[in-house]
Amino acid sequence: MPQQDETACRLVQSISSVLIGKDEQIKTVVVALLARGHVLIEDIPGVGKTLLALATARSLGVRFRRIQFTSDTLPSDVIGVNIYNPKTCDFEFKAGPIFTAVLLADEINRTSPRTQSALLESMAEGKVSVDGHTYRLSQPFIVLATMNPVERFGSFELPESQLDRFMLSVSLGYPARSHEMEILERDLEHLDAERLTPVTDPESLRKLQDRVQEVRVDSSMMEYLLDLVAATREHPEIRLGLSSRGGLHLKHAMQALALLEGRDYAVPEDLRRMFVPVARHRILLSAGAQGRGPERRLAVLTQILKSVEGPV
Repeated sequence: MPQQDETACRLVQSISSVLIGKDEQIKTVVVALLARGHVLIEDIPGVGKTLLALATARSLGVRFRRIQFTSDTLPSDVIGVNIYNPKTCDFEFKAGPIFTAVLLADEINRTSPRTQSALLESMAEGKVSVDGHTYRLSQPFIVLATMNPVERFGSFELPESQLDRFMLSVSLGYPARSHEMEILERDLEHLDAERLTPVTDPESLRKLQDRVQEVRVDSSMMEYLLDLVAATREHPEIRLGLSSRGGLHLKHAMQALALLEGRDYAVPEDLRRMFVPVARHRILLSAGAQGRGPERRLAVLTQILKSVEGPV
């Protein structure tokens, strides 16, 4: 059996110590972190989204910021603004909360498309421009954006072009009864995540991120990836399949998972495990399929995984 990467394994274990019973979702977030991607969390309130983001930051020993999006949040509330200083008779840049390592963008669909665009542009380019000046964001940098799939009143749905900026999507869901009992007995709250000590540092993480690009992907694996991407575009219940960016994100996520599992090469199981997190928020179902409920999206992707034959 391959040996898991020690640094990445410690990171998963640290987050798992306060977010009980969500190992697979935690691994997905760590995969996005290693692949320099961002994560969309579609879930109801109170299942641990903030805890996940805070525990990730504390385990890395980096800065954490949170934005609670509302309808009146402005782009300057996210990226920052130039403020006139009467002492120096000049404008000074006051950085916004996006200048952090781990950013929790809470209820991103509650804010206007203009503010959404400002955030997502910064995510894609790793920099912000204010009044002709360009400012680089920190590295590492990851956005965990949340959306409530139940309460849609007064929200601004993210268009497909902006959803495509997120590498992966996860859903925490309710914990199992045994895990919920442990949460109640240990009285786990955000304060427990605040107490976490770093298990790695930004420099070590950057080295891990560089190693992701070195993970070997065999030509047969690339063909399998392309077959899966093509299947999302040809499925009769899907109106909009995976884009080329989606295919790239799938490749990088597969490489990051292989590294997390202690391998310098990708295997078909890596691709299968990352397919749904990469594709779930990207595909657009036909009108008839959408009417069959949100579970249909997962069912269609599972169907594609079973129908497309991969390499041995």
